[in-house]
Amino acid sequence: MRRTSLATALAIAPVMLLLSGGRAAAQDFATADQIADRQAIARIVQHPWRAACDGSGPGFHCFAKLRTDENGNVVKYAAGGQGLGPSDIQSAYKLPATGGAGKIVAVIDAFHYTNAESDLATYRTQYGLPPCTTASGCFKQVNASGGAASGTDQGCQGWGGEASLDLQMVSAACPDCHILLVELPSDQSSFDQAVNTAVTLGAVAISNSYGGPEDQTVLQEESAYTHAGVLITASSGDQGYGASYPATGGGVLAVGGTSLSTSSSSRGWAETAWNSGGSGCSSVIPKPSWQTDKSCAKRMESDVAA
Repeated sequence: MRRTSLATALAIAPVMLLLSGGRAAAQDFATADQIADRQAIARIVQHPWRAACDGSGPGFHCFAKLRTDENGNVVKYAAGGQGLGPSDIQSAYKLPATGGAGKIVAVIDAFHYTNAESDLATYRTQYGLPPCTTASGCFKQVNASGGAASGTDQGCQGWGGEASLDLQMVSAACPDCHILLVELPSDQSSFDQAVNTAVTLGAVAISNSYGGPEDQTVLQEESAYTHAGVLITASSGDQGYGASYPATGGGVLAVGGTSLSTSSSSRGWAETAWNSGGSGCSSVIPKPSWQTDKSCAKRMESDVAA
């Protein structure tokens, strides 16, 4: 583990006589952490779920999942305080409770989310986060061209559920950030246009929780997903091996999923990557210079997981 190596190096530097004791202590500490994390991961319960968006048709589909009971009925439990809240996310990733003041984080979603602002207010009120409203300039909801948002609303069991999840997690990770929701009229629209609009409107980070199969046409969209100084992330999906765009984009940080659980380890959290997490080798996007693996001739995903 990296923690072990660092502890050993710190023991060596100040005094050589403590080399053996320092290394042994570091190894014992790492072993205790590993045991605690394994125990925490073993306690994770895998609940049944189903996809929020239908991924059978053409175009992009969202990757949000809905928890269900054994009969496939959606389980509604948000008001019960279950799941991971903002304080959990901030603790697990050592994020500051304040910061990023005024920085714009954009989320890109298809279809219209009529109750976006009011639902966002409910979430932020429940967890004691500062208000983020249109009136204050903190929240903005636009169409792919930057105009007034409107159109068909799919509700929570569709792209609306994905958009709701996106807005909540931006709030949890960066309560002081401004939020920009850019909507497309359908899941077969020009998502690259929406990403460019988000950049034009000042976003410094853009979340894309959707994907679809690659083909040669994605090369025409690469410029939209590559903007210097703007962090563009894309979900790698959760259907196992198989390249997904825009996660394979050359200017994109491809993000896989993990299971996260409290642990008695020094971090306080245990985390393990999903077995079904999206990954794969692009067939069309050239390998970036910073990737040195031998497994994929072209761009490989994922890059990180959280």
